[in-house]
Amino acid sequence: MEKNILPEERQGEALKLDFLLEKKEAKKLFVESYGCQMNFSDSEIVAAIMLENGYTLTQDYTIADAIFLNTCAIRENAELRIRKRLTEFRETKRNNPGLIVGVMGCMAERLKTKLLEEEKLVDVVVGPDAYRDLPQLMATVESGQKAINVILSKDETYADISPVRLSSNGVTAFVSITRGCDNMCAFCVVPFTRGRERSRDPESIVQEATQLFQQGYREVTLLGQNVDSYYWAGGGLKKDNYTPEEQSKAVKFYHLLEMVAQINPLLRVRFSTSHPKDMTDEVFETMVKYHNICKYVHLPVQSGNTEILEKMNRGYTREWYLDRIASMRSYMPEINISTDFITGFCSETEAQHQDTLSLIKEVGYDFAYMFTYSERPKTLAERKYKDDVPEDVKNRRLNEIIVLQRANALKSNQKDVGKVFEVLIEGTSKKSQEQLFGRTSASKVVVFPKGNLKKGMYIQAKINDCTSGTLIGEVLEVQHQL
Repeated sequence: MEKNILPEERQGEALKLDFLLEKKEAKKLFVESYGCQMNFSDSEIVAAIMLENGYTLTQDYTIADAIFLNTCAIRENAELRIRKRLTEFRETKRNNPGLIVGVMGCMAERLKTKLLEEEKLVDVVVGPDAYRDLPQLMATVESGQKAINVILSKDETYADISPVRLSSNGVTAFVSITRGCDNMCAFCVVPFTRGRERSRDPESIVQEATQLFQQGYREVTLLGQNVDSYYWAGGGLKKDNYTPEEQSKAVKFYHLLEMVAQINPLLRVRFSTSHPKDMTDEVFETMVKYHNICKYVHLPVQSGNTEILEKMNRGYTREWYLDRIASMRSYMPEINISTDFITGFCSETEAQHQDTLSLIKEVGYDFAYMFTYSERPKTLAERKYKDDVPEDVKNRRLNEIIVLQRANALKSNQKDVGKVFEVLIEGTSKKSQEQLFGRTSASKVVVFPKGNLKKGMYIQAKINDCTSGTLIGEVLEVQHQL
């Protein structure tokens, strides 16, 4: 079984909605999400659809009329956790025969038959492009039948749906800009579970971000499997037959980034996830131009060895990746960079693993997500390669990456001690009610005394100490009152 390191344990977190009151006369829906930010964003779309159709939300699954799990299939470990949770809900259903249990997201398409018929763990299965069909699917289940829709779409972006902000701190929010993925990375199931990449109308994105700012939000993250390949020329698919005039007027990612940044200087703009083969200097130029575009990039590399990268079908070499890092830092010397690593990919040698360690040293990442490789069904790697690196070797290599990266993270934070940063306050620290926390533009967490401050404020904070994961500071001044 794989291991992973995450910044926050969000897996299996029940999505909360403090500002919606439960209504006794309405049916109650409990939603739980796993995996990537896109899944959490999708759950907000689902919540909006279900609220429009007579449901309210509850944080207590024992009183729910329907339970939805928004699932992740990217790694085996996530699927095992979801199966365990579904087994728990089967016990709940014995005490509440009318309870409807549904699976959404990436596991839906892959395991639809097993979940519905063989294991009888769920009543409804709905894929990422079929959420509009949920009311009809629920009606089918209520009539005594099982229901399923996992059809993938070339057009669906949910652009006209205003998401219900679940687990919201009222300060930060996700805004989806693309769906699906055209990159066929050998290890990844996303193209099979989420379909073709299509971009969303930029005007709808700007409108959603504007509304969020007007509602008091002060940071948006533009979200997609590969934001750098965003392309809108009157339609969402990149390979549509656009005229030369349409192509000349096409909105690319750096254009969209600028459009959102211009909404208001007090609205911070982040984006995730980037792909090295598609990230252009125009993005860096735009980031420099606007103070409110955060100086942080998550740029997954997966391996530091060119042969492994080719096997992974990543579309770039080690040298190309390092060129993107160098270019980024030439525009923004103080930028913070995070990444993803997969260790123990098919036939990875010790020398190739050492290339990954040397890349970590050369780049000096501020943060990383680190995993061992686990084979996923339908992927190119499953069809073409043998998962032949022993688990103990994978785990040993992962631990070496973790140790090295944690040292890098500590060095990165130590460099910030004594400096002053603009911090957007996000809420109360988990460790103390007398402390607040916020993030710098570079996405580093800062904790500081609460005083009379409130979330949503911008402050100037001086950093006095740090750990490998957190900066510890004091407030020098409040920049912007609410």
